[in-house]
Amino acid sequence: MLPRSLMHRQVALLATTQALFQTSSVLVMTIGGLAGAMVASRPALATAPIAAMFLGTTLGTAPASMWMARVGRRPGFIAGALAGATGGVAAAAGIWAGSLLLLSLGTFLVGIYQSFAQFYRFAASEVADEAFRPRAISLVMAGGVAAALLGPALAQIGGPLLVPAYTGSFLLMTLVSLGAAVLLLGLRVPRPAPRAADADSGRPLLAIISQPAYAVALFGAATGGGVMILAMTATPLAMTHHHHSLPDTALVIQLHVLGMFLPSFFTGALIARFGVLSVMLAGVALLTGHVTMSLSGTDFVSFASALVLLGIGWNFLYIGGTTLLTGTYAETEKGRAQATNDMTIFGVGLASSLGAGLMHQLLGWQTLNLLLLPWLGTAALALIWLAAHRRRVAPTGAE
Repeated sequence: MLPRSLMHRQVALLATTQALFQTSSVLVMTIGGLAGAMVASRPALATAPIAAMFLGTTLGTAPASMWMARVGRRPGFIAGALAGATGGVAAAAGIWAGSLLLLSLGTFLVGIYQSFAQFYRFAASEVADEAFRPRAISLVMAGGVAAALLGPALAQIGGPLLVPAYTGSFLLMTLVSLGAAVLLLGLRVPRPAPRAADADSGRPLLAIISQPAYAVALFGAATGGGVMILAMTATPLAMTHHHHSLPDTALVIQLHVLGMFLPSFFTGALIARFGVLSVMLAGVALLTGHVTMSLSGTDFVSFASALVLLGIGWNFLYIGGTTLLTGTYAETEKGRAQATNDMTIFGVGLASSLGAGLMHQLLGWQTLNLLLLPWLGTAALALIWLAAHRRRVAPTGAE
């Protein structure tokens, strides 16, 4: 175990690099659709750069995890940050050349960066002792609060900096990613002690994922992620369509990302007090509130209110779903259970980001959101069903 002073410095480093990584991710979410609309041959393809980012994360997560198991956290995290820097250059070149393919290749590399960076919170748990571990993870996740301010701000500053528009935004993202790579040179994560392979231990994967609690946890988290990404991806396009400025759009995205991450400081306490299913149902209610606010109008207040509710609803469903999931597998089943969960959620996010542009073009902002209600209704029914199922089987200890 690391000395306490070094342990604290390592967690602070990971929290800082988490903030820098999420700055890049939020920047892509803020202007990816706007930049795509500039170079796409059809409006329906405007959100392809954002979809490419989620594709990179979906394809990169498992290889990133396996590679870092062999070479360690520091080389993997640095490689991820360098992929993000390269992606920024490629995306800027794509805008300059008017190439949607090159722009999307750049954001795909940002997705590869994300596939490595999502393990920062696990690295924090590896450098911290048992007493400090929960706070270490929370501090790293709190990097999202800084990213909520920095990502849209850099998108806005870089938008008019160079011609064509948004070229400067992606070049600023490159500098941020390079800064993260430099900081990561100072990372020191102890290598875990070798242990016997557990790949063949535990139940078959089908037996794990067919449990009612696992299925509802996955569906709940995927609902939160899919609804959030669909609406968030469409927001810049919708606000531009309704004649809002880039600064207004950036502010709405900032408020949304704050809604995503600020509740993390108390979501765990709410789950402990009211139960995980109640918190997840509250998340569904908040996402329904997002739909309601989106139907109330297309002025700035309506967009801002809707996106704040969208962020908090995602937080409750994502953290609640993760908490519910952890009770469905044994230690030897953890790798398969978590990987299946994460890959499914990223896959839903990919489909949502890719479909956002087409749905906005065909349906418009308000109808797009209205069609989310059946999805949310199904998630609510699944949570209510699981609560009833647990009450029914609890006396017999069947689950």
